[in-house]
Amino acid sequence: MAREKWGTKLGFMLAAMGSAVGLGNIWRFSFVAGNNGGGAFLILYLLFVVLIGVPLLLTEVSIGRKAESDVIGSFKKLAPKTPWYLTGFFGIASAFLILSFYAVVAGWAMFYFWNYINGSFFTSPDVGYEGAFGQFISHSWHPIIWTALFMTLTIVIVLGGVKRGIEAANRIFMPLLAVLMIVLAFFSLSLDGASEGMKFLFTPDWSALSDPSIYIAALGQAFFSLSLGMGAMLTYGSYLKKENKLPSATLGIGLMDTFFAVISGIVIFPAVFAFGIDPSSGPPLVFITLPTIFEQMPFGGVVGLIFFFALVLASLSSSVSILEVPTAYFMRAFGWSRFATSVLMGSIMFVMGIGVSLGFGVWSGVTPIGDLGILDSMDYIASNILLPLGGLSMALLVGWFLKKSEALEATDLSNSPIGGFWHFIVKYLAPILIVIIFLNAVGLLSVIFPFL
Repeated sequence: MAREKWGTKLGFMLAAMGSAVGLGNIWRFSFVAGNNGGGAFLILYLLFVVLIGVPLLLTEVSIGRKAESDVIGSFKKLAPKTPWYLTGFFGIASAFLILSFYAVVAGWAMFYFWNYINGSFFTSPDVGYEGAFGQFISHSWHPIIWTALFMTLTIVIVLGGVKRGIEAANRIFMPLLAVLMIVLAFFSLSLDGASEGMKFLFTPDWSALSDPSIYIAALGQAFFSLSLGMGAMLTYGSYLKKENKLPSATLGIGLMDTFFAVISGIVIFPAVFAFGIDPSSGPPLVFITLPTIFEQMPFGGVVGLIFFFALVLASLSSSVSILEVPTAYFMRAFGWSRFATSVLMGSIMFVMGIGVSLGFGVWSGVTPIGDLGILDSMDYIASNILLPLGGLSMALLVGWFLKKSEALEATDLSNSPIGGFWHFIVKYLAPILIVIIFLNAVGLLSVIFPFL
């Protein structure tokens, strides 16, 4: 069976942007930046995206396009008769873990969007937004319904295939998301006191750079916000035609991903400062703090509706790429149809998501890893172990296993003056930094390097 292809290079770029732009940009970027001093963090984040993120993105996409296969099949083709293909299972496993809890959080966003549509959240509920959020996520079956609805939408898009499903959806999602976020940014900037938020985001506190943790936080955000290491970009790259040039496409994806992260900061921080909220509020920022702010704004109900619609769009564009990772593998490995594979993979992830949802209610006492709940445990394993190992295996394959000439040809950098610089980053710098992220995530960095 002939492998599906993107209709256009732009279609690939929009889909890849959709994969990268998700809860990690709008939700995670805001509270990580808030916890790490704003402007200084932003500079480091931008630096790491350009120096590390984009080269690794180019690496991952090039593996897929060269092998024209899924995350496991690509390693089998490029490193035949070696156990290298086993590293592809890092991506498959992380996809199952990530989408099972991602769909739960995205379901929360859909619940909020619906409550803004019907006007329930235009004013604070009787128990307040914090109380309403706590009651909702701890309910036995209400959040599961919203998770099911979100997973159904994800499956339907993946069912449509590469061109008619994923590409067609992202041609609508990404321009619409950009417009919505820009509208929200202008509105946020119009608030009294917004200048303090802009100062926080864009005026660096250079003293913050003396803390080693800010570098690791910025590096981790750059790595994870680009969807690196899971195989989503590799899988999307495998649907590219050979004549599509990679350097300009991956740079464009990196820049647009960064644009969405910065715009989300411009949406959130001016509003946070305008209403005297602590910018380091953490994960509750989106679901508790922002609705409280929206209520105090002129036209706040409409702003809330637009914001959570944008959040749902961003979540959906990312979830589609995550589901495509195991779908592409099982279709090839077992010869299953796209319909059967998409439904089966999505259903398994939904069942896992039920456990995640119950982890905020009747299973709230279940702590698989230390004192971490079900969602945090799954996030810990996927984000801190599987994704770094997946990214490391791709960097080592291209940097050390393939000949330099092969690697440069695969990335369309054979005649480029930056080819040598890119290869140095992928061969030496990126693996070292990925190992640092990994050691920090598992708590071993300060043990090995006590001065940090």
